[in-house]
Amino acid sequence: MTPEVAMDILREALWLIVLLSTAILVPSLIVGLVVSTFQAATQINEQTLSFLPRLIITLMVIIIAGPWINQQLMEFTESLIKQIPMLIG
Repeated sequence: MTPEVAMDILREALWLIVLLSTAILVPSLIVGLVVSTFQAATQINEQTLSFLPRLIITLMVIIIAGPWINQQLMEFTESLIKQIPMLIG
């Protein structure tokens, strides 16, 4: 395996990590921004008010996007396994 091939595999893996984590984190960040704006407007400083909606949205996104995330991970793993003979020799 050449260093270029190793870097390509690492680049693909890192891009997949960014893509899958973005799918989970962006909705949570949006909900956090909405809740913090609401808290600033109403001057309610309750910690659970900001934590609970983000937790619920994150769990819902994981439930809804879980099959897609699993499919992406399986496709990447299958492509790595299929590349083993070419990488070795």
